[in-house]
Amino acid sequence: MRAPNEIDFWRGFALATIFINHVPGIFYERFTHRNVSLSDSAEMFVFLAGWSLRFVVTNPGQPLSAFRLVLRLVGRAVVIYAAQILITVIAIAIIAAASIYFDAPPLLEWHNAAAVFEEPVATHVGLVLLSHQLGYFNILPLYVVLMTGAPIVALLDRASPWLALAVSVAVYGFALFGGVNLPTWPVEGRWFLDPLTWQLIFVLGFLIAAPGAGLGLFARRYHHALRLVAIPFVVAGGLAAWFQYSPDPLRVPDPKLFFMFDKTFLSPARLIHAVALVALFAGSYRYIAWPLPPLAAYLSMLGRNSLNVFCVGSVLSLAGQIARFEYGGGIGTDTVVIIIGIVALGVTGWVSEWRDRLRARQGPQPSPSSPPQLSSPPVSSRRAQPT
Repeated sequence: MRAPNEIDFWRGFALATIFINHVPGIFYERFTHRNVSLSDSAEMFVFLAGWSLRFVVTNPGQPLSAFRLVLRLVGRAVVIYAAQILITVIAIAIIAAASIYFDAPPLLEWHNAAAVFEEPVATHVGLVLLSHQLGYFNILPLYVVLMTGAPIVALLDRASPWLALAVSVAVYGFALFGGVNLPTWPVEGRWFLDPLTWQLIFVLGFLIAAPGAGLGLFARRYHHALRLVAIPFVVAGGLAAWFQYSPDPLRVPDPKLFFMFDKTFLSPARLIHAVALVALFAGSYRYIAWPLPPLAAYLSMLGRNSLNVFCVGSVLSLAGQIARFEYGGGIGTDTVVIIIGIVALGVTGWVSEWRDRLRARQGPQPSPSSPPQLSSPPVSSRRAQPT
């Protein structure tokens, strides 16, 4: 198990705030940073996912061959895909059960779920293809696509980090210029988070995580200067969020997406603000962990087990929405929802690590066809891998 660290801490912070913000209207969402930030926890989560990718593909002692690298990353994409299917099925069951229990048919239309019940044959195909997504359950589909394309990013990085960046920026500019996005089906529309544009912040996280080459070397060498440059962007984005300012689509020039604050296409203003936040707050973990070690340990635990925690948080946020729908959105109900949710996220992280510790103590089990060993060497603790 990794000790608490900055990457896990901020990933845990993103997971906790995503849970809160995915219960719209809840009293405590006014205290999350998206109220004073042009970007939000989604950008943070994807950037840190790219950062973690660096540690998956980089092993100085034993570099992975291209074939094993592709297998490892595609295998990770399959795990994330399976998690998306699981939580989607659970969410549909929760919506259906709540509609029956509370005698509230309108619940069946929540969050793009109506098609599941009105046109189940085609919609279930769409769920499997990820072309139909429930509202608030659309981050993992993006993550599946990014991890499926991660081998290309990693192999380009091996050739040249700057080549990987150039290709990523070119794809981003192409998608932004033409408004290119993946279609949804059977309900006509487009993905809420466009993988063709969001891949850039994922790639930036991956490249900046490299300490001794390319963009990572540049970021570390000029970190102090970059931090000063980031301040006006962070302040401007905070003021725009505070005063709820957004450019008028009728007043900005073409191509409009370059000048909007569009989340679906990760418009440049949101992207720049997210990167500026990274530049400004990188290294601040030690100033938080020293006076608040329990908070640092808790959020780092969430970050170490991000996939499990995210899945549980997504389901709990839906349950919180239904609770507020049925019992009313007051500070009492909201407090109960938050307490249950935050405790459950912590329990999820603890159980995930307890299971891993148990497996480590048990060690490898002999196969049925092999004779039992009289003795075995002590089992070392598992190598911590980014989640």
